[in-house]
Amino acid sequence: MKYLSTAIFIWLLSHSVFAQDGPMEVFLNGKSVVLVSASPAALPSYAWQKIGEEIHLSLVESGADPIAYYELEDVVLSEATKATFAETFNKRIVQSIVVITRKQDGSFHLQVYPFSGDTNILRMGQSLSTTASTMEEFKGNIGALGRNEPTGNLLVLEVPEFPISPTGSGSGSIAPYLKQAPLNLDVFKLGVVLTGASGESGFLTTFRHDLFGKSPEQREAEQNAEKQGLEVVFKEVYTHQVEFLTEALSNQQLIQNRVQFILMRIEGREGDIMKSMGVSIPPETDVNRIVVKYYIKFLVRNELYIGAAWDAHPYWKDALTAFLTQIVQQ
Repeated sequence: MKYLSTAIFIWLLSHSVFAQDGPMEVFLNGKSVVLVSASPAALPSYAWQKIGEEIHLSLVESGADPIAYYELEDVVLSEATKATFAETFNKRIVQSIVVITRKQDGSFHLQVYPFSGDTNILRMGQSLSTTASTMEEFKGNIGALGRNEPTGNLLVLEVPEFPISPTGSGSGSIAPYLKQAPLNLDVFKLGVVLTGASGESGFLTTFRHDLFGKSPEQREAEQNAEKQGLEVVFKEVYTHQVEFLTEALSNQQLIQNRVQFILMRIEGREGDIMKSMGVSIPPETDVNRIVVKYYIKFLVRNELYIGAAWDAHPYWKDALTAFLTQIVQQ
């Protein structure tokens, strides 16, 4: 029993140490997944897949083992999609996440974080990073990342792989979207999470090409402007209690404060959002139109309510007004 206990202790210690490895260690000694967000307005134009094709050999040269490339916007579309991707990454024993951002000004940015093992995707803390103004400079910088470090990644892919998104397979562990309004909105508070208040759970979204690089002052100014706009809409349309959330709180803390519902927001291609929510796509739908869709998460039972009518809209105020109007009336 003594030897068994010692063996268990050593196993736990080794796994604990491994779990706390920094970005360079996991980058050079395990599988990586690459998430790419590319501004369509940047010149010269690079689709996200093209960026993956261009940088793949540079990542291999650096000592990494990039096993799959995905578009960042697909991953952060909702909590449900992040949960599905996290499950896939765990099954494939992914150790690090490489995030590539191409901003509107044409610059390229790379960040490497350890995989968190959960729906946060990234484990916040130290990161490995590089940036460049051109693709050739970017490839050179990437190739040099681990040049003077030993790597344990020996059998790696010579060409990049772009797997089909795992979100199409479905999973019983992910909450379904319900085409109705939740009950008891008049009894409990509706929490409204403002931009920048999502904490670790929303960290990955900050690497989206339209958000990356904004200063804390910019985020605070946007948060204040958003709150003012939200207050106007809620005052006009919503007749129940609302609580604006400017910092990340646990579900337990929210429920203790009688906040059992959270207003959620998705922004992305309309076709992607409708597909992820299980909504039929009419033939006349512009599936590439960028829209905002609101829905409500019921914390106690982890249920997601999108309303009976499809109300996504390119302008967030119109989308929010339509959504709040129908859930109050139902």
